[in-house]
Amino acid sequence: MPVIKKFIQYYKPYKKLFLFDLVCATMVSLIDIAFPQILNLLTKVVYVKEASAIFASLAYIAAGLLGMYLIKLGCEYYITTWGHIMGSRMEADMRRDLFRKMQRLPFSYYDRNNTGEMMSKMIADLFDISELAHHGPENLFLSVLKLVGSFVLLLLIHVPLTLILFAVVILMGIFSLLQHKKMKRAFKNNQQKIGNVNADVQDSLAGIRVVQSFANEAVEEAKFQRSNEAFLHSKNTAYRVMGKFHAGNGFLQGILYVVILVFGGIFIATGSLKVTDLALYALYINIFVAPITLLINFTESFQKGYAGFCRFVEIMETPVEIEDVPHAKPLVVSRGEIRYEGVDFSYQGKQNDVLNHIDLSIPAGETLALVGPSGGGKSTICSLLPRFYDVTEGRITIDGQDVREVTLESLRSSIGIVQQDVYLFCGTVRENIAYGKPDASLDEIIRAAKNASIHDFIMTLPDGYDTYVGERGARLSGGQKQRISIARVFLKNPKILILDEATSALDNESERHIQASLERLSQGRTTIVIAHRLSTIRHADEILVIEKGQVQERGSHDELLTLGGTYARYYEMQFAGLDISSVL
Repeated sequence: MPVIKKFIQYYKPYKKLFLFDLVCATMVSLIDIAFPQILNLLTKVVYVKEASAIFASLAYIAAGLLGMYLIKLGCEYYITTWGHIMGSRMEADMRRDLFRKMQRLPFSYYDRNNTGEMMSKMIADLFDISELAHHGPENLFLSVLKLVGSFVLLLLIHVPLTLILFAVVILMGIFSLLQHKKMKRAFKNNQQKIGNVNADVQDSLAGIRVVQSFANEAVEEAKFQRSNEAFLHSKNTAYRVMGKFHAGNGFLQGILYVVILVFGGIFIATGSLKVTDLALYALYINIFVAPITLLINFTESFQKGYAGFCRFVEIMETPVEIEDVPHAKPLVVSRGEIRYEGVDFSYQGKQNDVLNHIDLSIPAGETLALVGPSGGGKSTICSLLPRFYDVTEGRITIDGQDVREVTLESLRSSIGIVQQDVYLFCGTVRENIAYGKPDASLDEIIRAAKNASIHDFIMTLPDGYDTYVGERGARLSGGQKQRISIARVFLKNPKILILDEATSALDNESERHIQASLERLSQGRTTIVIAHRLSTIRHADEILVIEKGQVQERGSHDELLTLGGTYARYYEMQFAGLDISSVL
């Protein structure tokens, strides 16, 4: 019931459409039920008169029936057209809510779930839900109305025969309920398996360059075939259950006709039923059986839609771990001083701390560099500042304001991030740079590109700033993509910078230009830098060596060299020309 209540909530904006849809469905049902009664009336009252009287009545009969079926025409048009439009609008509303929810889910959720499955839930599941939203109430209402109406009229014709008929219908109901549970499980398993197929496709196509560079097309095909075969198996299972359901109900419908003929013959023989009444009874049986057939055929789409909506609700009820606290205030960055006070952090469900009692202070306008072995916690320290994750213990403040007590929008708007793994959106160069400030003018975008040393390159492109970059920036080199991502931050012009190995994808020449640009950008701004090229952080105000989630060494470049510890060892290795990127 809680799931059904949530489903009903989406009808509220379209109450008038929905109610008129039911009114039209009622009219269609009444017209269908009325025809046998009209035929009965004509055969018993009108068509027994003289020929002249019959001819005189035919024009009125034709006009009345034509008017009745014109009304049915309009109603069925409305049901088919506006009923589907209503379902599509509800689907769009659910897709909007689902997308908003996905935007708010924390990084930890995406650490555990595959984006291919998310796409399956947003597209395939919501289509099934849309079909249920339109056809569900309408088919149910039509079926109940026709069943009740025809059942009452059957009782008026002959009570004993109708009660015998009703006993067979009860058997059909029991059989349907038993099969219903099996179909529910089967279709839920179907949707999980198609989610796995989508996940494999998304993963393989996103990494197609890696696949082809390793000549592993056969490996990917084998992976896909496994998930495809699993989906096929689940579909086969579902269709076997559905086959039993349809065949069983078809058999029981046949039993209905057997009951009518056998017991109808008995009642005619005993004189309690007229032959003409049995003919009328047969007409109503067709009306009585039609909604049963409709419900049987509808069961498949109901199960798909219901299973899809359950998966939809599952996401919608996923807790948003990181959100604004009640009465959160906008962050006011007056100076930009950052403090980590006794910060511990561990990922959800894991016992071991990634960070253990981190205490550090970054004075306003200064640069802090983080170095250390891979997996030591450098990136985690940076991820906690904009609240991509929340601290387990302790607190982080900006100008004395706990980052958990300010609004996420104001916090993240005050922080610019250039990451090692650059992501460009499918669109133009201009659109990708403007992501740092969506309302920026072209002059502002060009100025940002010049600061990132990418303007000259952009001007060599066929369409300049309107050049399409391809999916994930496929038409650009790694260094070019990195510089566009840096231009975003120039355009955003934040008070605080996080540079997560921002120059790692650049050649030496580009690195010198970008490093100079980043140093200009860092002036007067509080900056946290993660770098494995130690030459890029020599002038940092303070350098921290992070190992096993703790601060092992801290000081300036010269102080750490004098200390002769881990930093000095890394610097000597790099000075000797050794690649230490595998440990940093």
